[in-house]
Amino acid sequence: MNFAVVLDIISYKLLISLRAHYIFIFITGFLLSGCLGSKYLKPDEKLLYKQKIKSSNELDKEDLNQLYAQKPNRQFPIVPFSPYVWFYYYGQKRYDADKYKAKRNETRIKWNRKIAQAQAKEKTKKVKKLERKKQKKIARINKTIQEGNIWMRWGEPIAVYDSSLSRLTMDRFRLYLYSKGFFQATVDTTLRLYNDKVSIKYIIDEGEPYTIDKIMLESTDEDIIQLIKKNKADSKLKIGDNYDQSKISSEREWIDQLLKDHGYFDFSRQYVEFNVDTAYGGNKKIAIETVINEPKKGTHKVFTVDSVNFTTDANTTTTPSDSLRKSETYNGTTYRFYENLYNFKILNRRVFVKKDSVYSKSNTFTTQRQLANLDHFRFININYDSADGKLIANIYTSPLSRYQWTNEVGINVTQGFPGPFYNLSFKKRNVFKGLEILELNGRVGIEGVAPATEIQEVYASVEAGVNASLTFPQFVLPLSSKAKERLGRLNPKTRLLIGYTYTDRPEYVRENINISNSYSWQSEKQTLFNFTSTDISIINSDLSQSFRDTLLVLADRGNRLINTFRPSFVSSMNFSTTWNNNSYGINFENSSFFRIYLESGGTSLNFIDPGPIERQGLEYYKYIKLSIDKRKINPINENTTLAYRINAGIAKPYSDNQILPYEKYFFAGGSNGIRAWRPRRLGPGSFSSIDSVSNRVTYNFEQPGELLIEGSIELRKNLIGFIDYAAFIDFGNIWMIQKDPSRPGSQFKLDRFYKEIAVGGGLGLRFDFSFLVLRLDAGMKLYDPARPEGKRFITSSGYYDEPFTPTAAEAVVLNIGIGYPF
Repeated sequence: MNFAVVLDIISYKLLISLRAHYIFIFITGFLLSGCLGSKYLKPDEKLLYKQKIKSSNELDKEDLNQLYAQKPNRQFPIVPFSPYVWFYYYGQKRYDADKYKAKRNETRIKWNRKIAQAQAKEKTKKVKKLERKKQKKIARINKTIQEGNIWMRWGEPIAVYDSSLSRLTMDRFRLYLYSKGFFQATVDTTLRLYNDKVSIKYIIDEGEPYTIDKIMLESTDEDIIQLIKKNKADSKLKIGDNYDQSKISSEREWIDQLLKDHGYFDFSRQYVEFNVDTAYGGNKKIAIETVINEPKKGTHKVFTVDSVNFTTDANTTTTPSDSLRKSETYNGTTYRFYENLYNFKILNRRVFVKKDSVYSKSNTFTTQRQLANLDHFRFININYDSADGKLIANIYTSPLSRYQWTNEVGINVTQGFPGPFYNLSFKKRNVFKGLEILELNGRVGIEGVAPATEIQEVYASVEAGVNASLTFPQFVLPLSSKAKERLGRLNPKTRLLIGYTYTDRPEYVRENINISNSYSWQSEKQTLFNFTSTDISIINSDLSQSFRDTLLVLADRGNRLINTFRPSFVSSMNFSTTWNNNSYGINFENSSFFRIYLESGGTSLNFIDPGPIERQGLEYYKYIKLSIDKRKINPINENTTLAYRINAGIAKPYSDNQILPYEKYFFAGGSNGIRAWRPRRLGPGSFSSIDSVSNRVTYNFEQPGELLIEGSIELRKNLIGFIDYAAFIDFGNIWMIQKDPSRPGSQFKLDRFYKEIAVGGGLGLRFDFSFLVLRLDAGMKLYDPARPEGKRFITSSGYYDEPFTPTAAEAVVLNIGIGYPF
């Protein structure tokens, strides 16, 4: 299948399907909004054009920006256009609330009639389906009634300057400053008028902050006083710090959590209050007294868990009497069930609420989380009964279906054009009654790729695979029972896997049989660890004649790449650590990700004779590989984020053949890397492949490397509705550690590598359809190390080709991707 032709046909049909008047409306909106929407102002109104804050660097401008009572209209990127105002008023002219209310009534009548007909025929499932459709359609109409039509939701009404809102903003700034300890701060404004526009500058003189000079603790309960003092290193209030109201709130939360972790089941944050003396000692010093109040009756009591009841099959049966449940006690926990399905010894390692232990809120939460991590229960509820003065812990779980089939159809993209995939999986839970999970998985996918020896055409790459895995909720190692119980807090898992993968690319067909054994665990701070003790692959490749000829030519020049496509035995072990802060990948605001990966290939061959492998005609490898990946997203304002990524790695072969398995090399370029280059076509170093016909730099061949340095900076901003745009800079390259005679300039050298870092920049669009994000990026080569020194910048003579042409040295590359690049 030729994907280039398919994409051309799709693009053509999309263009001709667009109605001309919608294109006209969109372009006209941009042109007419050059006045920033001021034509919509009344004679006595002014447009709020710009506002900014002048203050010291001590203040968090991001926090202050959230306090504006009024904001200027959003403008189009770079140029001073505000099409959003035009969109709003264009939609408002065509908006009739009464019309939509009438449509809502008609919709109700129509669907109520259909529901009544289904009810008359006693079609319960159809009734529920019709109800869902009705609610969905009504919700869509309600949204239009409340928020306006699509044009109004995409746009915004003109920002008319309001002096009362400016005063409200000043009041908010003062309250914020007081909460941060600037009790003598002043806020003023200056206005600048530009015909019908107003620009405001908020001038903040925060003065000197008040600092904490003394911290006191008051309580009639000596045990509570000693507990807080013992843990004062974790207190949020520190002598010498600036006064901060948010730290007062954090201190209240900390005390509440501390006491609840030490038996104070009935304690509440309402019992904690603070007395702040701003006149203490003078010279802007503050004394803070923390007061732990007593309940109206009695004192704060320390609770000990009297008993633990664990119901394993809550809400799963129609058995009339709960008394028919059986019970069994293990290690102080009483398990209640109709049918004994689990190994209580293993299950108990995920329960941290223990009989005769002091009540702990953290242990309760950890128990709930670790039971959920087992992937065996539909829900986990934990509650306590203290009615009789005793604290009884009740754990209720409802098991998931033991057998589960899942099928998935979607769009997949790695470094080529997106293509469809189908995934079918079968899961069997509790295989041996030890909370194990058996999974059988089959997958087939098609993706558009350029062959390894050209980029003019795009062909279908087919990848199919099947694998079977068995996961245990513990480390299958000779550890003591106490050690396994302690490890229960870390969600330990052992996974055994066997799989087969078939890959059909234009240049080769590759088959891979893989066997692995891995251990994973996770800290309570969302740090994930994975250790694969054994990873063995047997690989066989069938090369196309043209690709084989290319590799033979390279071999004649001293390049050993052809050896990586011989029948191979690849054994390795690896370890990785992943830090994920604030749910990176799910939360796209103020989150980060950091991963370290270390792999040792052929380690066992240092201790055993590889002779049997050689006699089977299999190539084997010894290597060390290290990679790091750092990503971060920083919010700039409500609609704008700045994201960056640093990715680096090194792979060093040390076997006699001095090569790596092909999959272990690094590659640069592509939609998730340096987007101004086609996938796998950048580098290595300053190596330059010259086309014999055009005498121009060509990027026809995939270029593997042993060392990678790569980075990206991307500014992301909402454009309109579900469409975002991005401006980005990508930089990096790959190199060889050892000299490659067939690719001059490919070896990493300290005295020149910085001259060989390629730079690409560009713009992109992201279409967020909620179920997926479609990404279009256009990357332009700004600095190309493959060209001669002095001619590597875009401004160099002869550097630039016409954008989007299919020439080998194209300066602009269009990337299509699914999801964000990082």
